[in-house]
Amino acid sequence: MTLSASATRLEASIARIVAFPRLRYMGSKYRLVPYLAELFSELEPRTALDAFSGSGVVAYTLKVLGAAVTTNDFLSFPAVIAEATVANQRVRLTEADIAQIVGPPLDDRDFIQTTFDGLYFTAEDRAFLDSAWSHIDRLQGAKRALAISALVLAAARKQPRGVFTFTDLRYDDGRRDLHLPLREHFVETAEKYNSVVFDSGQDCRAHHGDVFDLEPAGYDVVYLDPPYAPPRDDNCYIKRYHFLEGLAVYWRGQAIMENTKTKKLAKRYTPFSYKRTVVGALTETFKQFANSTIVLSYSSNAVPNAEVIEDLLQDVRGSVEVREIDHRYHFGTHSQAERREATEYLFIA
Repeated sequence: MTLSASATRLEASIARIVAFPRLRYMGSKYRLVPYLAELFSELEPRTALDAFSGSGVVAYTLKVLGAAVTTNDFLSFPAVIAEATVANQRVRLTEADIAQIVGPPLDDRDFIQTTFDGLYFTAEDRAFLDSAWSHIDRLQGAKRALAISALVLAAARKQPRGVFTFTDLRYDDGRRDLHLPLREHFVETAEKYNSVVFDSGQDCRAHHGDVFDLEPAGYDVVYLDPPYAPPRDDNCYIKRYHFLEGLAVYWRGQAIMENTKTKKLAKRYTPFSYKRTVVGALTETFKQFANSTIVLSYSSNAVPNAEVIEDLLQDVRGSVEVREIDHRYHFGTHSQAERREATEYLFIA
């Protein structure tokens, strides 16, 4: 393939990837898609692992570029999004499916209405979420994953800033998303997820679990975007997205902290989130995938610093290339942490 043809193909791939539904998610790599797509095009992996899949956009990038992709995340809703958009090759929600989900409820369930009474959404919106789940519970496989993904995205778009650390409308800036009924949001988000389903011809899989439980072999490229241990603030995904995590499984098997105003879920431990344990966790992860090319996204806002990361990778993989990308990084939710100037590093080892 000529350089011009390769560039044209990459440009077409990026145009396809940027249509991926955007979930406002801490550390999301939507803005880095052009850089990542270019890098993956250079590496040309036949098989790839996205070990911390998050919003799903990087795994989807790898799929568009022709890799057989395996995804993983320790949270439920990212794993469901990956099942719907990466592992799923052909299935879409039909107009009849969508109409049924937004139609009358199939039963009288009211868990969301009761548990979150007065919180986050209007009474009508909370009733819709219960009603939608009465239909989703009868779906299976990729259709179920698509419906849950659309419901999660609808809830995230309706909630100011997409986070559930507060229950009032202090950040209501009049945007359409904040006032559109969830029922209408769902119709739009279902169509958006439907639009990115395609058959890549490769075996793609979605996994939900701890990164250290993954089989280490069989991947040409392993992409790592672990939770960052910040010098200040915190990076607790459960605190910010507990409602989306519960919604993805209808709170089955989840322990709600009833004494909290936001009705959040109990925090799940990950060694990547703490300054005292993150170096050991990163070292163990690098060793786990030492037989693959490792691509690591990392922010200058994180602990340890880039020099330490480079040393850790060199100890395991030897040669390391570092690319720097100027990036306004979405790191927290309060006024001082909302957006900080940062450098995003891509380590290739």
